[in-house]
Amino acid sequence: MKNYFAILGLSVILVGCGSAKPKVDDLAVNNPILTALDLIAVNNDRVPVTINPGRFTTETVTYRLPRVVQGTYSVSDFGKYVDEFKALDYDGNELAVTKVDTNTWTIANATKLDKLQYYVNDTFDIETSGGIGGEQPFSPAGTNIEEDNFVLNLHGFIGYFDSLKNNQYALDVIAPATFKRTSALEDKGIKSSEDGTTITSSYFAQRYFDITDNPMMYGKLDVEEFMVGDIKIVLSLYSPTGKHTAASLKETVFKMMEAQKNYLGDVDSTPRYDIYVYLSRGDETSPKGFGALEHHTSTVVVFSENSSLEGLKASMIDVVAHEFFHIVTPLSVHSEDVHYFDYNKPTFSKHLWMYEGVTEYFAQHFQVYEGLVDENQFYNTIMSKIATSKRLDDAMSFTIMSENVLDDPYADQYYNVYMKGALIGMCIDILMRKESDGNRSMLSLMKELSAKYGKEKPFVDDNLITEITAMTYPSVGEFLKTHVEGDVPINYNDFFAMVGLTKGETEVETNYIFAGGQNIIFDGDQEKGTIFFSPMALKNSFWKSQGVEVGDVIKKVNGTDLTMANAQQVVGGMFGWQEGQEITMDLERNGEPIVIKTTLTKATATSESIVADENATEAQKAVRAAWLKG
Repeated sequence: MKNYFAILGLSVILVGCGSAKPKVDDLAVNNPILTALDLIAVNNDRVPVTINPGRFTTETVTYRLPRVVQGTYSVSDFGKYVDEFKALDYDGNELAVTKVDTNTWTIANATKLDKLQYYVNDTFDIETSGGIGGEQPFSPAGTNIEEDNFVLNLHGFIGYFDSLKNNQYALDVIAPATFKRTSALEDKGIKSSEDGTTITSSYFAQRYFDITDNPMMYGKLDVEEFMVGDIKIVLSLYSPTGKHTAASLKETVFKMMEAQKNYLGDVDSTPRYDIYVYLSRGDETSPKGFGALEHHTSTVVVFSENSSLEGLKASMIDVVAHEFFHIVTPLSVHSEDVHYFDYNKPTFSKHLWMYEGVTEYFAQHFQVYEGLVDENQFYNTIMSKIATSKRLDDAMSFTIMSENVLDDPYADQYYNVYMKGALIGMCIDILMRKESDGNRSMLSLMKELSAKYGKEKPFVDDNLITEITAMTYPSVGEFLKTHVEGDVPINYNDFFAMVGLTKGETEVETNYIFAGGQNIIFDGDQEKGTIFFSPMALKNSFWKSQGVEVGDVIKKVNGTDLTMANAQQVVGGMFGWQEGQEITMDLERNGEPIVIKTTLTKATATSESIVADENATEAQKAVRAAWLKG
């Protein structure tokens, strides 16, 4: 990114109150920590931040930015994006500051501390390899500072004092009057500058958690607001080229969330839910970790600007549905590790199978349950998850992996929470329906746990499986002990048999990068830096019809050079390809150029899938009907 605002220097945003300033020990409801972000005074692609904590009575205090944020299960180190950290006394003089580690500063003579001032770089244009989705921090947890867009995941800008994590925060964001701005953080009003060119928006947070849990987006946004039942949905979208609009996604989001509300039934939800969508250009300074990060009442989403509209709609259903279901867990059902989260040295719950796995199961199951997809599409999704989970460590205790998710060898297995974790949710769902003659389910269990605990009462991590066993059936407890606490792989055929299903060969719809399941049609040569069609390409009906051959090197996709460096971006964009779309692909075969220029037709592949068992009993069929349609 370029330096686009005049370099104004780190302005003094908040004025010290001298001797009238309250002591930290005496801070009350009307004396929160005063915080400000100045989007006008951007300096060299950095936002100035001011923190005014009140008067301390101790000689030394510690200030931190998060090392880890909730929902990412990886190290982000937001302190490394901080520059020119200063602690100022009431006369404007600098106090001694010691940087203890990447994310921690201690301030000496803290009784004289008036305010902290520092700059924050954004993460989008300097992401590093690693973390979920291949980038660190995971892009939807990151920040953006751009002339016409600011993604304000506030944990990337605002830190906390060790002794004041539960204090209230008052936040001012100074921005151009022309900017649109959306946030679910409590709005305390706006104030315009005398010349009308800037607006200061004031917000309030009950504690630091609420700062981290309420992202914002400022800039050239396209915003749609609409009601889904009693929930106000605020859809904010940034499309750098204007290719996509919030209005074009509104109907998709409405239908999806309406179906989710019907699926959830009487689960307590939220009066407002924000969806922040950032579409990445795909260049070197754009975010590359596509996906979403949940918050309790919002989600931040990063997808490709190059996606087709139909592809973007499909991604919204698949990804945002997952994030919305987090209102069940961990919002309403969570352990002490989540409730009292330590951003510097977190401990992790044993139950990622529930937080992420069951949530992902709901995100897939509701689609067949509410008629958004048919049974075969749902079965194909399940088969895909089984195939992927088998490529990971299928003989690893899920509770041990969850508790140690930042460490080797468990960190590399995190992705399995969306694969095997979802399958664990499926197995419990089938067991519950079988044991109860279709009257109870995984969802009804989560509702019971929500009623028992709720948002403000965490469960004891070590007791959850025992409690679930007592609330359900011995078979559920045995399953959890054997396959979740234990390391015994799941025989999914046993669970398919309970609902009168079996495995069989079938022609299934696929996309343009797989040949059924997770059989990707590309391969690569790291030394040569080339990407080429693998033998699997000939099992994909579309590519076979185009006459591709094994080993054909892919040079360009829709005019964009394909390299090892941008493969995730370019191939990821192919996820969004839809039937009827015009595409071009430049190949090299035995040194000779070949150009494919065509219209996409439906892609299919013969693959092992789930099919109805011709010998299924009426009892099995009844459980299947309860599972798929209620």
